[in-house]
Amino acid sequence: MTNTELILNMLAETATTDLSKEHNPETFDENIDVAQKGGNVARSARLELEKQLGHSVVTPLNAKEYINQIDNNKTDKSDEK
Repeated sequence: MTNTELILNMLAETATTDLSKEHNPETFDENIDVAQKGGNVARSARLELEKQLGHSVVTPLNAKEYINQIDNNKTDKSDEK
């Protein structure tokens, strides 16, 4: 999971929390609706970013794999010096 993916996840969670505080859902169905709206905020941001970049920002890596990949790249670059 890349930094961008983490940020988009945080955006979805924060948007959902803010929408929940604003709309004060009481039933399970109302909470589902708020959660979907919060997720749509992050989805819109992701789609716009991908449109601007011209490629997907979603990776198949989990956070641990991503950190290992970064560490390996740093090691490879230090070996080149």
